[in-house]
Amino acid sequence: MTRPFRVAVIGSGPSGMYATDALVSQEDIPVSVDIIDRLPTPFGLVRYGVAPDHLSIRSVRDTLDKVLDHPGVRFLGNVEVGRDVSLVQLREFYDAVVLTYGASRDRGLGIPGEELAGSIAATDFVNWYTGHPDTSPDAFSDFLASSTSVAVIGVGNVAVDVTRVLSKAPDEIEHTDMPEHVFAALRASGIHDVHLVGRRGPAQATWTTKELRELGELAQTQVLVAEGGEVDDVASVRAVAEDKAVARNVAVVEGWSGHVDDGRERSIHLHFRCRPVEILGKDRVEGLVVETTTLDDEGQASGTGQTHVIAVDGVIRSVGYRGTALEGVPFDDRRNVIPNREGRVLDGDTPLPGVYVAGWIKRGPTGIIGTNKKDAVQTVACLLEDAADLAAWTAVQPETMAVDAALGDRVVVGTSGWRSIDAAERALGASRGRDRTTLHDRAVLLEAAGD
Repeated sequence: MTRPFRVAVIGSGPSGMYATDALVSQEDIPVSVDIIDRLPTPFGLVRYGVAPDHLSIRSVRDTLDKVLDHPGVRFLGNVEVGRDVSLVQLREFYDAVVLTYGASRDRGLGIPGEELAGSIAATDFVNWYTGHPDTSPDAFSDFLASSTSVAVIGVGNVAVDVTRVLSKAPDEIEHTDMPEHVFAALRASGIHDVHLVGRRGPAQATWTTKELRELGELAQTQVLVAEGGEVDDVASVRAVAEDKAVARNVAVVEGWSGHVDDGRERSIHLHFRCRPVEILGKDRVEGLVVETTTLDDEGQASGTGQTHVIAVDGVIRSVGYRGTALEGVPFDDRRNVIPNREGRVLDGDTPLPGVYVAGWIKRGPTGIIGTNKKDAVQTVACLLEDAADLAAWTAVQPETMAVDAALGDRVVVGTSGWRSIDAAERALGASRGRDRTTLHDRAVLLEAAGD
């Protein structure tokens, strides 16, 4: 009797879950899927990237969770590929491997002073306030308590999320599922000014209008356009005329341009056409030097040589995520992705048999959560096209051949273990008047998972 086609999906974020769903939803080839993740919990950036106050977006995990109900799907959490099991071993145990482990590292600014205390990566800060188990509970307590004015460098949705979290009054976040230590640190925060800094104009910003507007809806915070908000260059005027989303973003910024300081306790200051060139300070951040930029007809920024200092004592860089290499897999160091053709991993110009890629590690950190569904479906279509030609698939192998034996005594969180964690978080949240409170400590997560 022919066994099911075995697939290992490495990473349980949206791309991994969408790829799994595409595999088990089709009926042409019987498939079994093991979803392997280095964390004890599934859902990747939906759990550890989406801001906790964006409840509607975070609810996507309830949809993704249903994929784990399929009888042909297993979740294997707390298992790190490259440490607990190698890609070579996975190729022995599975007919195909789909890499969907994302892009979790931050991009640096490459400017003097970036290493100073008080200069941090948005990726680390987001991990902290979402309860990522790799981040210490007190990682940013000192940063929040000792800073009064912070620059957030970047004009994408992550930068907006960080700005919003820093600028909200404590009672505006109490309903979220943040861990208790995050609430405590934010309540003790001394930050009252957040400077959102972008090297180009409002027409080139990559945030979405909904997220941008939310900055102006905070009860105790005002939004002020500090500089560079004019849309008077050729590229920006053209972008507004041709793209409705850009026009909406620009309209929001223009609506704020007339604001004057009304004395509120907290302020968000928007700085456009400002390129960071140096972070000042001896032992800790004492200021941010920016160079005024001008835009050419294609919207590219160039420096004018005119610099000034934004008075801040903290800097959060939010200029993008980057992927990392996995041993045994080709990697494009320039683009920080795994080279591929429609999801087939390439070694030079030759597809690597049985190895596929989807999501950010396939195309770079672009798009929204839903973008990953179309991307994953494309990869799975290629995988299914290749199935009959894969040597491991055409040979009938014992049903007992599985990754479990290679993991030895490694504590593995299965689907039932995740459901126990989920129940524990909901119960903890209910005890505090919330829907959920995130468990952040790996040992506590493993204990909650049980056997």
